[in-house]
Amino acid sequence: MREWELVKETWLHRVNPSLKLGMSLLLCIAVMLVCNLEGMAAIGIGLLVLFLLFTGQPLKRILLLLIPFCAIFVSTASAMIMFGKGETLWFEWGLIRITEESFLRGMLIGLRAMVFSVLGLTFALTTRPVNLFYSLMQQLQLDPKYAYSFMAALRLIPIMTEEFETIRNARKVRGSERVKGLQGILFKMKVYTIPLLSGSIRRAHRIAVAMEAKRFSGKESRTYYYNIGFSGNDLVFLAYMVLLAGMSYGVNGLFGN
Repeated sequence: MREWELVKETWLHRVNPSLKLGMSLLLCIAVMLVCNLEGMAAIGIGLLVLFLLFTGQPLKRILLLLIPFCAIFVSTASAMIMFGKGETLWFEWGLIRITEESFLRGMLIGLRAMVFSVLGLTFALTTRPVNLFYSLMQQLQLDPKYAYSFMAALRLIPIMTEEFETIRNARKVRGSERVKGLQGILFKMKVYTIPLLSGSIRRAHRIAVAMEAKRFSGKESRTYYYNIGFSGNDLVFLAYMVLLAGMSYGVNGLFGN
């Protein structure tokens, strides 16, 4: 998991996480309202520029991440293209009926799904969870007890992954991984699930006791180790997203529905 953190930091990483989250949600709403293929393509191209150039990931990893996006695009678009309704018939064979209207609707739905995927992954690759929750507490006044609870839960994920690897390696050394069949699968689920859940419950209880012992409360005013503010990068990001939304609606109005 650490290799995903070893990336080149760009200006997009330094954008305020709350602003980035809010603009991403607003852009998602705008994407749902775009009903023109050209407007959707404009948004998609703009987001691909951010994803390809400013996520800080190497080209090989970017191409690898694009594979599921392409699969999502093909699967969502092909269903509408081959089985949609329309008047201008292009091709018909059995149950497959491709029309001009179904092709345009299929491409629109496929592009919309891909835009959602690229936008979500761009946000995930350029936003540290700790900075996000600190920003939510400082800028949006999120109750610290909820923010720190989420951060503690996120920190448990890599610990559970390491424990899973430890249990699996121990079972391989003992030769217990060779059990096959349905009964073997159920036994493996039991063997892995019970230790992981019990360990997570004990660890969560220790965290809760430690927070209470340190008189943690979200009622008093708090100081923060990380101070998340605003900078010129936020203005650049805000201007880019507004320009992207305006350009898409301009293209939408130019070409019509």
